[in-house]
Amino acid sequence: MNRFSTAVILVLAMSPQAFLSNAQESPDIGQVGASPYEIVRYWAQPFAEDGFAFGGASGVLADAPNRLIVSQRGETRLSSSVPDDFHGFGGELGISVLSEGERRTWQNCLYVLGADGKVKEVWDHLDYLCEGSDGPGPHRIRISPYDPERRIWLVNETFHQIYVLANDGSELLASYGEKLVPGNDETHYSRPQDVAFMPDGRILVADGLDNNRVVVYDNDMNYITEFGSAGSGPGGTNGIHAVGIGPGGRIFVLDRSGYGVNIWRAGSGQAEFRFERRIDISGMALDVVVNENDFWMTAHSPLRFINFDFAGNQKYTWVVPVELPDGFREVHSFTVDSEGTLYGGDNIYGRAQKWIPMPGASKELLIEPPWVKH
Repeated sequence: MNRFSTAVILVLAMSPQAFLSNAQESPDIGQVGASPYEIVRYWAQPFAEDGFAFGGASGVLADAPNRLIVSQRGETRLSSSVPDDFHGFGGELGISVLSEGERRTWQNCLYVLGADGKVKEVWDHLDYLCEGSDGPGPHRIRISPYDPERRIWLVNETFHQIYVLANDGSELLASYGEKLVPGNDETHYSRPQDVAFMPDGRILVADGLDNNRVVVYDNDMNYITEFGSAGSGPGGTNGIHAVGIGPGGRIFVLDRSGYGVNIWRAGSGQAEFRFERRIDISGMALDVVVNENDFWMTAHSPLRFINFDFAGNQKYTWVVPVELPDGFREVHSFTVDSEGTLYGGDNIYGRAQKWIPMPGASKELLIEPPWVKH
């Protein structure tokens, strides 16, 4: 057990006061407490044909309590026979589905799981959106909470494109960016990472790994403006990895390799955005969910969930174990359904996983569904 694992103190009382008073201090990441969740072991049920396993679960989205949409970076080709009790993910066989890209095959890139972890739909007719990629391909999957049609937005990092799909996965409705043509103008991206939606209909594209900018469009994807820059200056980033929207016009921009979060504010005009503050962290920033008064994010070194208030004060942290069978190597994406169930996508072991709140867990320690203006 490493020093980060030992920092997780298991307590019986589930009040936030009990957790915080029993937390231990880490020199790198501050106070660490116990997870208020328990993992559902081997939740995602394999459906790949023999010789294949799940790919990297780059995006997970809880569209409803019985509908988890998953984007995966193709399936993982297996080179040998597997044990009879194989659970369908490469990490169980010692495979990193992220670094062993030669095993990747572009099939079954989008699918839907039910609450029981069994596959409900496989949208293999959309595999052409990923086929031929020599890189990781799909990165995020999002839905605007203000869209009555609940269209699905899929960000393809390698192709420099963003796709809009019908909610039932039946068809491609629109695409933005030019395939395999990187750029930094109003209609081109260079390894985009995320998309987010403001209550007034504006759409934010995190054109992140190369351009370090957030591009702002209206509801019809007409260009308005952009903000952010590369570097360590105010609002600067070293690779934007995710974007979240919160109350009061707040925009949370995760700085992947710069190890931090930038908070911006939307002004009174549609093209007005100002940098508000920077929150530094230890390790690579992964994904974010913003709530009414605070936000949760995942990060590496060690792999963990971190809760901050909007002033940048760390409220709580719990470490995600890496040991199998229940561990993660990377919570690349996470989502919470309307019933409070937490799901995470592992981009290295290669699977989606499900957490449920521990009995008696305080609501103050649980992640709520993302903030939505009503």
